[in-house]
Amino acid sequence: MSMLNAKHNETSHRLTAACACTDASPRRGFLSGLMALGASAMVPGCATPDSGAAFAAMRNRIDTHHHLFSPAYVAELNKVNQAPPIVKNWSLAKTMDDMDKAGVATSILSVTTPQVSFTDAANARRIARESNEWVAQLGKDHPGRFGSFAMLPMHDTDSALRELEYALDVLKADGIGLLTSYGDKWLGHAAFAPVMDELNRRKAVLYTHPTLANCCRNLLPDVQPTVIEYGTDTTRTITDIVFSGTAERCPDLRFIFSHAGGTLPFLTERLVKAPVIEPRLAARVPKGVLHELKRFYYDTAWAAHPMALASLTKLVDVSQILFGSDYPYRTGADHVKGLAEYGFSAAELQAIGRDNALRLLPRWKA
Repeated sequence: MSMLNAKHNETSHRLTAACACTDASPRRGFLSGLMALGASAMVPGCATPDSGAAFAAMRNRIDTHHHLFSPAYVAELNKVNQAPPIVKNWSLAKTMDDMDKAGVATSILSVTTPQVSFTDAANARRIARESNEWVAQLGKDHPGRFGSFAMLPMHDTDSALRELEYALDVLKADGIGLLTSYGDKWLGHAAFAPVMDELNRRKAVLYTHPTLANCCRNLLPDVQPTVIEYGTDTTRTITDIVFSGTAERCPDLRFIFSHAGGTLPFLTERLVKAPVIEPRLAARVPKGVLHELKRFYYDTAWAAHPMALASLTKLVDVSQILFGSDYPYRTGADHVKGLAEYGFSAAELQAIGRDNALRLLPRWKA
């Protein structure tokens, strides 16, 4: 089967399954197909040929996965030879240009790996504070364009909690941005429980970004960790959050996981069966594994393609999917194109592009 025919068949299947507005019976023939196409334009939730075009024309998107690098932060990375060209070449002008090309009104900015994990505790506190303040000022200088997920110096609990309080109460960050792991501890580890509990108390948003765990360095010497390890580390931290009991303990903490949850959608059945195989886990997920997985949010960064979206949309409702570009590692336009071509309805694309983010971050309604 040609790639074109395969894509056509997949889109046809989505229109039939998602909308129930086409008739698969071959006896209906061509006329039935035309009638269904016309009807689909009037049925809420049905994809139409115009859905993708309307989405591409949107100018009020919210990008929840967009990175930045302050000059001071880049200088610190340079000192330890951890500033690749893409980081050194980042600029505010380039970020805003990418946003404009993709119809992004607002980007919620975050610092990607390694954040401040590359340095000692005292230096980490200083760099995190400087970066968080710099991003907050960026938002003031460009009203409506930039929010932030503030980073924390996770070297010790007291420092992390102090920066959390300052970022949310003083700088008015939209949430906190953590890495999926620190050393060989994932976010369900007891060491991070005070931070999780405080975020839950505040009913805060926690955005997570994958990194390379100590356990898994240089496993495939010629393959960058972004190819396999990042998606895997996202899945590890989700698994740890669920089976440590953190998800159950923190029902008001709103989690966002990058890249469609990494390898999670494919491995969902294994997570669901884990408490059956190991009964002692069951008490930590009294509402069930799927209950927790379905309440999390997942972004589209590096996942605006049929292979990822087909799996993710089987796991969660469209209401849990957020637009994410991963700029400057990808462009916003890449993801607009991928989502527009997938076969979502106009209402679904509006939800992914803006409305779902507004439920989490209502201050951007204005």
